[in-house]
Amino acid sequence: MKEGRKGKGEGTEQGRRKTATIRVGGLAIGSGHPIAVQSMTNTPTQDIRRTVRQIRELARLGCDLIRVAVPDQAALAALPEIIRKSPIPVIADIHFDHRLALGAIEAGAAGIRINPGNIGGRERVIRIMEKAREKGVCIRIGVNAGSLEKGFLTIRRKKGLAEAMVASAVRHIALFEQYGFRNLKISLKASQVQETVRAYRLLARETDLPFHLGVTEAGTLLAGTVKSALGIGLLLNEGIGDTFRVSLTAHPREEVKVAYHLLGALGLRRRGVEIISCPTCGRCRINLLGLVHQVEKALAGCTAPLKVAIMGCVVNGPGEAKEADIGIAGGKEVGLLFAKGRLLRKVPEEGLVEALMEEIAEMGYPVGLSSV
Repeated sequence: MKEGRKGKGEGTEQGRRKTATIRVGGLAIGSGHPIAVQSMTNTPTQDIRRTVRQIRELARLGCDLIRVAVPDQAALAALPEIIRKSPIPVIADIHFDHRLALGAIEAGAAGIRINPGNIGGRERVIRIMEKAREKGVCIRIGVNAGSLEKGFLTIRRKKGLAEAMVASAVRHIALFEQYGFRNLKISLKASQVQETVRAYRLLARETDLPFHLGVTEAGTLLAGTVKSALGIGLLLNEGIGDTFRVSLTAHPREEVKVAYHLLGALGLRRRGVEIISCPTCGRCRINLLGLVHQVEKALAGCTAPLKVAIMGCVVNGPGEAKEADIGIAGGKEVGLLFAKGRLLRKVPEEGLVEALMEEIAEMGYPVGLSSV
């Protein structure tokens, strides 16, 4: 894998990396389809009521795919009802026991995620593959830095972590392709951003299979968001990536929210309200943070793409935020209401948010006026 060589699946400056199309349930994945947002439940899978409730919440926020842990027989027994009640395709996350993977496929999972480093060897992988082929189930080969097979540790020492992960993925892809199984997507995850990015770039030169992106064990809400935005964002900006999960030590709803902020910032997918607000300075004479919170609450139910500017003073008002669909800029006891950089009218400070919400409602967007 030489630097600078373009491969059959590598991203280019011209656009998205060209990949094969696979299916996870009713969802098509690949370069001809929207980049899909994935999250994972953090409820005990055997608690069907809580797990389904969480899946439905995440689906309302825009989650396209949901992964659930299947660590034991109790979780496996709950899977059929969870799948039946889920509004989005369910992926079963399997480690160590290939029998759980076979059971999850029988239970109706749209996809399964296996880690070749701990699933138990070639023959067990082949059994999973054949059962998935029979049922039309997608498999994700998930190579993790922390659980590389022993045979690749020498490559890690001599060449690097990214090279070792790619070597592992290439070997397993070859096994699946030997048996004609192509309903595959691949992930290469490490907690180190640079190694994760480098691994995906290298593998993009070796295969045209779709990629699932993520920075594993990214951390808490703030730290994990930064690491994920860097790692996932760099790759998406290069056209690499077809599904992704922002892994956070936080409620899964935060993963979905961050995912859409990331996609919106890159201009790849827009969903819901995007707030543009200034960082404030000594010129600010209004409670900007309070205004932002009011607006976010009032527009929480809006899933249509809408860009709203909330500025602390006229310096960062209509001019700086002219790309916003609608916005307000505070002043001393009075503020400006504007749309697309055009001044609509002046409004007393205490009526700024209400005037903004009324204008947004006139534009046809759902507004929780009672929250203002």
